[in-house]
Amino acid sequence: MYPTFADFFRDLTGWQLPFPFTLIQSFGLLVACSFLFAAWCLTIELKRKEADGLLKPFTKITKKGEEIIHPYMVVGNATIVAAIFGFLGSKIFDFLENPSEFSDFLHNPGANIFSGLTFYGGLIIAAFAVVYYTRKNGIPPIHMVDATAPSLMLAYGVGRIGCQVAGDGDWGINNLAPKPGWMSFLPDWFWAYKYPHNVIGEGIPIPGCEGNHCFQLPEPVFPTPLYEAITCILLFFLLWSFRKKIKAPGVMFCFYLILNGIERFAIESIRINTQYHIFGIGITQAQIISPIMFLLGVTGVIYFNRKYKSKLLLG
Repeated sequence: MYPTFADFFRDLTGWQLPFPFTLIQSFGLLVACSFLFAAWCLTIELKRKEADGLLKPFTKITKKGEEIIHPYMVVGNATIVAAIFGFLGSKIFDFLENPSEFSDFLHNPGANIFSGLTFYGGLIIAAFAVVYYTRKNGIPPIHMVDATAPSLMLAYGVGRIGCQVAGDGDWGINNLAPKPGWMSFLPDWFWAYKYPHNVIGEGIPIPGCEGNHCFQLPEPVFPTPLYEAITCILLFFLLWSFRKKIKAPGVMFCFYLILNGIERFAIESIRINTQYHIFGIGITQAQIISPIMFLLGVTGVIYFNRKYKSKLLLG
């Protein structure tokens, strides 16, 4: 594990970076990269939609007078809005899932502010905030959410790399089973991993280790962040490959909801998470939300295809 960027650089080159590089957290760095990659893809999509005539530039009154604003020019501000409200949503949903963490946060907000971020909470609140912001700036929400679909999948995949590299606690359940033969060409940590030097100091002391981050899990677990990173990056390429073939507005985002719902529901079966007990059945927050996303996605594909079918036949 590489809790900080300096840890990774030292392992790669043998050189110890000086302060302030030691303050750069690997998880935060990769999350920042995920937003940058998402913004880059979103910019490309908005430019394409404008070139296809689906979006149009608009006039905005600024301090400099009237300015012509192209849709892709709001990506920077939209990304900031997504980051702020995504973070707030992540914390709110985390407190709903783990009420005790709210008390910990109140007692020591500095130490707990970046822990326990919940993806779906961030996605839901950020989506509403970005739609409101872009609509206020003259961009039709339906085309905006379509444009963000591949970006969201990519951002999640890159963010999960940060979880894996830092060892932030988003790992799977214990995995003591022998590695399957079909995975023999892969390193052992791909199947089961103890997350040595994890950033949250979870587990037991590592013999001979000195300094910070000297703990590892007592038993190996499924490296679920790794699985999600690979899966979601592949799903990004899938969405990116057929984005130009989808003509009905809204369908692209619905496909994202379907794929994301399937991926998250599947991974929850081997992932550690807080469970709710409903009718005697243990179920996680993500296992409640992901089927809803799947059903909304399927319903949306049917609805939007029917709604825009006549227009597409004429076009």
